[in-house]
Amino acid sequence: MDMNMYKQVAERAAMTFIQTFVSMFVVTDMASAKGAATAGVAAALSVLKSFVATKVGDKSSASLV
Repeated sequence: MDMNMYKQVAERAAMTFIQTFVSMFVVTDMASAKGAATAGVAAALSVLKSFVATKVGDKSSASLV
């Protein structure tokens, strides 16, 4: 994997974390620690999916399509 791939994975994980945290905070009004933990799990799953995508789809992209 090259630096571009790591940037793609990091961007996807960061955006997943932000989107999940904001939606948990706005929709459920959970405590920020629980929201952060949920967002962290979602971001970790995003990283896992991105690495799996390099094995399934285009090897130079973190996308499944």
